[in-house]
Parts: sequence; structure tokens; C-alpha cells
Amino acid sequence: MNWLYELSSLELSLIGLFVAFYLLYIFRVVNIARKLNTPYQSVFIKVLLRSLYFTLLMAALLGPSFGESKREVKSVGKDIFMLVDLSQSMNANDIQPTRLEKVKYELKNIVDAFSADRIGIIIFSSEAFIQAPLTYDQSALNLFIETLNTNLVPGGGTDFGPPLSLALEKLNSQESPVTQQKSKAIILISDGEDFGEDTNKVVQEIEDQDIKVFTLGIGTERGSRIRINGVYKKNKEGNEVVSKLNSKDLRQIASKTNGKYFEINDTNNDVSRLINTINNIEGELRGSRQVDVSANKYYYFLAAALLLIAADLLTSIKTIRI
Repeated sequence: MNWLYELSSLELSLIGLFVAFYLLYIFRVVNIARKLNTPYQSVFIKVLLRSLYFTLLMAALLGPSFGESKREVKSVGKDIFMLVDLSQSMNANDIQPTRLEKVKYELKNIVDAFSADRIGIIIFSSEAFIQAPLTYDQSALNLFIETLNTNLVPGGGTDFGPPLSLALEKLNSQESPVTQQKSKAIILISDGEDFGEDTNKVVQEIEDQDIKVFTLGIGTERGSRIRINGVYKKNKEGNEVVSKLNSKDLRQIASKTNGKYFEINDTNNDVSRLINTINNIEGELRGSRQVDVSANKYYYFLAAALLLIAADLLTSIKTIRI
């Protein structure tokens, strides 16, 4: 049997008081009985009963535990890379407050949903960069998410090739303990059309390795103007640029890799469906460890003590017979 606590000054004081008062009580009863020349042995029945439930109460205070104390816990998880488009069009406000701010909010929900999995973040526009390597540290991930803005990457058109290639490289590197391809996933988040030339080649490599790409489109069909430094972006002809969600390329990438396409628009938010879908992906066993599962079983001792207290209150014994 194991004990949660050790005898403290409180328990020792209670034991001392109990022993002192009961010795005084016994001495008094025995002294009276001898003077009256009557038997007094029955007093020890009460002493035994009360000593027993007092001991049980002390045991309950010390937090006893017994039975199975160790259990094997298996660590099962996935490796997930989130690819976030930081092109200037993500500043459009057809999704309030802006597309990027909405994405940042939902990214935190995704991180929270996969606390047992390793997550990494890649940011991109025409180039791609690692914002956060694969990690279990949710606090660090949320900090990286909070700092996302369109000034972190060079301006230019959107190219899905570099972030997909970088994610594939990192998922297959020695940094990733997951060996089963089915336990790896990529989430590609963007609002626009792919202007890259090598995307199809990279997507084919991802498909060949049986890694699913889940795409999340953000924006609306009506679109919105893009405000940059307080001024709306204009094209070469001097007309204001209106950015609209172009889901065609995102749908194709998801379809080719056996993933799924999801969308955030002005009337619908598929992030919950995205989370549920990725949750259904089978994780890989990464190891096991022994954990302490011993529980405080004080209630057994307390229940027994209460029964004895009730018996003590409901029964009476003549300690001195005349």
C-alpha cells in the first residue's frame, strides 16, 4: 500500500490527544470500579471500537492507495504542416476583419485540436519559409501564429510549389519520427490562384508518397479591394484590384492527393469539418511509457470509520456494573 501524505504535526497532535484523553478516561473508570469493587472490563470494548475508527480516520487523512499503480500509456500521433498564404490579397476584408486575421484565429483552433500531434508552420507567397518547425509546443505555435503578417514574405504572385515542396522535405526528414506516410498531413491555406510552374510536379510526388493535402480556401466570390498601408492596391492601368476567392487550384490539389477541400466564406466556415477529417487519420505509435495511475482510496477507510462511529453511537455498554 502507498500513502499520498506522511504523518504531519496535525496527525501526530490528534493521535497524542486521543491517546492522552483515553488513558485518562480508562484510568478514571478503572479507579472508580476498584473503589466500588465492581468489574470494569467492558470499558475496553469501547476503547477498542473507538481506537479502530480513529485509526481508520487517520488512514483516510494520509491518502492510501493500493492495487495497480503503473499503467502503460502509448503515444500515438501525426505530423501536420500548415501552409499559410501571406500574399497581399490576404489583407482583403471580404472576410471580417480580414482574411489573414480570420485565418490566424482558426489556426489557433486547429493547434488546440491537435495537442497530441506535432505541428509545423510554413509561410509563403512566391517563396516559402519555415515559420515554426514540427513541435508539440502549443504556446510557441500560437506565438508564431500571432506574428503572421503579409510583410514576412517577399511580394509577388502566389506559388503553391515551394511550400508544398518544403513541407514534403521536412515530413520526410530525420526530424520527423513518423515513418508511416498515412500519419502525415499537409494543410494548404490560401485565397488565390496558383501561378507556379512546378506545382503539378510536387503534387505528384506527394501523391506518390500517399500523403494527403487538405486545402482551405478563404474569401468570397464577390471579393474585396486590398488595403495596403491605408491605400487600396491598383493594377498597372490604375484600377483598384479586387481579390476574389479562386478555389479551382485548391480543389485540384486536394483531389489529386486524396485529401479534401474546405472553405471559409461569408456564410460558411468548414474549419470544424477540417479538424474532424484530420482527426480520423490514423496516428502512428511513437512509443510507450509507464505512468503512475494509483488513486487515493481514502473513501474506503472513511466509510468503514463512519460505520463504526454509527455503531458506537447506537450501542451502549455499561463500563461499571453495580
